[in-house]
Amino acid sequence: MTVLRIRRYPDPVLRARCAPVGTVDEEVRRLLDDMLETMYAAPGIGLAAPQVGVTRRLVVVDVSEEKNAPLRLVDPEIVWRSEETEVAEEGCLSLPDIYGEVRRARAIRLRYRDETGALRELAAEGLLARCLQHELDHLDGVLFIDHLSSVRRNLLLRRYRKGQRAKKAEPARA
Repeated sequence: MTVLRIRRYPDPVLRARCAPVGTVDEEVRRLLDDMLETMYAAPGIGLAAPQVGVTRRLVVVDVSEEKNAPLRLVDPEIVWRSEETEVAEEGCLSLPDIYGEVRRARAIRLRYRDETGALRELAAEGLLARCLQHELDHLDGVLFIDHLSSVRRNLLLRRYRKGQRAKKAEPARA
């Protein structure tokens, strides 16, 4: 498996609407495995294909404490959302060190194909539901900051840009 480069805001691939995968073949399975390796190395709990520069509808997630319950999702779609919502802090591997309070459905039901191509449904709530909604947003070019007020979003993006400039100005380490 290979650790892939995670794309960072404002890379235009993060705003792309991803194409359906359709057939699950060896190339798709290899990409899903590489995405998991990348997510664990980051470290993170979810990763969508555009975050590694691929505009296909693929997501990997693992919210387990032991990092031993990976989900590989091909062409996922939310088929139901609870009316009950909750607000919690979110971050993103494509916007490192930036966090914001986002309101999302507390529970969802998801339809997807697994790594064998089998059609599956998954009911999720709490952290798993939040993570899945966050990652599926990526497939439509939506970032968690898009769910924030414009004032809060602009404040966070200024802070992010300032942090990125500071990192570029740091001397190279041997």
